[in-house]
Amino acid sequence: MSVEDYLQSLRKRVDEALDSCIPSSEDPAAVPPRLIAAMRHSLFAGGKRIRPILAIAAAQANGGSPEKALIPACAVELVHTYSLIHDDLPAMDDDDFRRGCPTCHRAFDEGTAILAGDALLTLAFEVLAGVRGEDPETGLRMISELGRAAGWQGMVGGQQADMESEGSPPDPDRLRYIHTRKTGALIACSVVLGSLAARAEGSVLKQFRLFGERIGHAFQIVDDILDVTATTGEMGKDHGSDAARGKMTYPALYGISKARQMAFELIDRAKADIGQLDREGRLAQISDYILLRRL
Repeated sequence: MSVEDYLQSLRKRVDEALDSCIPSSEDPAAVPPRLIAAMRHSLFAGGKRIRPILAIAAAQANGGSPEKALIPACAVELVHTYSLIHDDLPAMDDDDFRRGCPTCHRAFDEGTAILAGDALLTLAFEVLAGVRGEDPETGLRMISELGRAAGWQGMVGGQQADMESEGSPPDPDRLRYIHTRKTGALIACSVVLGSLAARAEGSVLKQFRLFGERIGHAFQIVDDILDVTATTGEMGKDHGSDAARGKMTYPALYGISKARQMAFELIDRAKADIGQLDREGRLAQISDYILLRRL
């Protein structure tokens, strides 16, 4: 199976699983309907489902089945979608488009968008708690991992640092801090949750975590590059918003050529981190896809 077919098959499975988490906005049980519609608007607006796919691929690389990883995969995507809704708000980046569609606050209203994000975040932990029914210890570890990656030590902390750094001269240490937390933490968490679903432990889990951290860092570097080089249509979100807000980015600090080289080096090191542990080479293929299809 080609990497494109593999990714498409996993996207379909993830979308089906996510669909089962939230009622249809036309379902009489969907109360309040406007909130449900806003949640579904952002969750099913598109997107490549890279984070849940990484969770499933990591489980498979560790000898587990995709089914075992579907719950944590959905939880990660729910957290990611909540973060996009809030990131797009007027108080944050004030963007008009996301995944090629109007942002949640544009399609509905600001208050509903805030609540839709809140609802998706809390739903993620409700979904992830389902792991405890089969494996209480692993379920608790997953909840802890996701909470840390999404919270003040990870994504939320990185977002705060990103906001505080707007208009400041680019600083390498500060920039790395922002990127490894705002974006990298949740991507690394995806790999860790998938590995935990397959009962990975010790040095093996550590290697997969390091792999996730590196590709997460590379992912955000490429996003920085695309904000400069791609159109709104190509990105599915507002073009040039980083520069307009004076954000600290890798192209601003190093230039596009050097930033691109850094992303390639991170991906190469990530693939070396797991080496033969990547049984069928799927994680390496996904790593290249993350890099190349965005450049």
